[in-house]
Amino acid sequence: MGEITRRGFVAGCCAGIAAMAGSRFNTVAFADPNGNEEILVVLFLRGGMDGLNFMPPLGGTDRGFYEAARPTLRVPTSGPGSALQLGTSDFGLHPSAAPLFDLYQSGHLSLVQAVGQTEANRSHFDAMQYIELGTPGLRSTPTGWLARYLATASNLPQEVIVPSLSVGDLQTTSLLGNFETLNMNSPDNYNLQIGPYQWRSAQRTALRKLYSGGGSWLHNSGLQSLNSLDVIELNVTDDYEPGNGAVYPETSFGEHLQVIAQMIKLELGLSVATLDLGGWDTHNGQGAGSGGFFATLVDELSRGLAAFYTDLDGSGASDYASRLTVVVQSEFGRRLGENADTGTDHGHGNVMMVLGGNTVGGIHGAWPGLDPGQLFDGVDLDASTDYRQVLSEILIRRMCNPNLATIFPGYSGYSPLGVVTGPDLPPVTGQAIFSDGFESGDVSAWTASVGG
Repeated sequence: MGEITRRGFVAGCCAGIAAMAGSRFNTVAFADPNGNEEILVVLFLRGGMDGLNFMPPLGGTDRGFYEAARPTLRVPTSGPGSALQLGTSDFGLHPSAAPLFDLYQSGHLSLVQAVGQTEANRSHFDAMQYIELGTPGLRSTPTGWLARYLATASNLPQEVIVPSLSVGDLQTTSLLGNFETLNMNSPDNYNLQIGPYQWRSAQRTALRKLYSGGGSWLHNSGLQSLNSLDVIELNVTDDYEPGNGAVYPETSFGEHLQVIAQMIKLELGLSVATLDLGGWDTHNGQGAGSGGFFATLVDELSRGLAAFYTDLDGSGASDYASRLTVVVQSEFGRRLGENADTGTDHGHGNVMMVLGGNTVGGIHGAWPGLDPGQLFDGVDLDASTDYRQVLSEILIRRMCNPNLATIFPGYSGYSPLGVVTGPDLPPVTGQAIFSDGFESGDVSAWTASVGG
């Protein structure tokens, strides 16, 4: 079984790591002047968010098609609960997205319209799996796209404690195959509790000796877990005070965002974090106009993301927001026409959001239109932008990783939309190349070689 680690983990004693708690780990232990310290946060809206009500058309002929298809659900253009006009465009934001509207106005939010997969798939399970594996139409891919990003990232700090974090009950599919990911739901539950408290020191000493006895992925993962426990138990708590007066929603989603903010501020070398917000499968009772269940979800999403950005914007010894990119996507959009249960069924094209200190704010991508002749299958907003095009631009311009052939096998024809700023490195196409020198056009061959 080969060694999967692409970067060395700090393997010091518990006391040594505890003594460093509260300091800036990046400058103390993980400084790498040639490394990339960008942070990518991927938020998945599970259930298929209704992008047509989140970012509805406000003018032109498409407004007429939208109103005719959604006599009950349509977001009004005037009066109480009217949409928030996005500049001089024919589009607006749902009024419950007001906190995000402020970020859009300041140039920190990019909205990419009509995003989707190359072929429509209206199954939640399949659509989510295709997106997170990074191989639409292929479910047998053994690793997620973020796992392959990390495997090919040769520019990260050489020694880190937490290179990737999956916040929630389970590790997300996008990180499938990465044995360095820390999975955590709540900081209060991330601990080592076996038997009486008095046993803990001896337990950790014994476990550290056990995991220090080899170089396999299991040994390295064990050491990583112990190192992260030593730091997180002391520093990541529910008593966290956000920066700049940020106020998170008092929900699991708000708590998960706070966990990521705390981990970023600990400077443990975090490069990737994932989290979810579910409940977007609005087949019935979606809410008339700009109110109801959908509005409540949009409010939670918007307040959470705005608080997260505010918390990290200019706080600490460095401006964390200046190296932060947040991607928000869903598995598909909703059907143009409302159904008999005042809801919407599974659709195709959807809106995708990119938030951060280096975004090019505004609306991006081509709008295919809502004329019946322009709809996909005659019922759905078409997808004019492949979601991998947006992610590839972020990987190249922000993460400085151009290995698209490995991260998104089978994807070709990349060109930037201008969603974020950064250098345009030439995409690596053809044969997959990993940072440890392993070369293969077959991702499964690499996975087998590292014991996945």
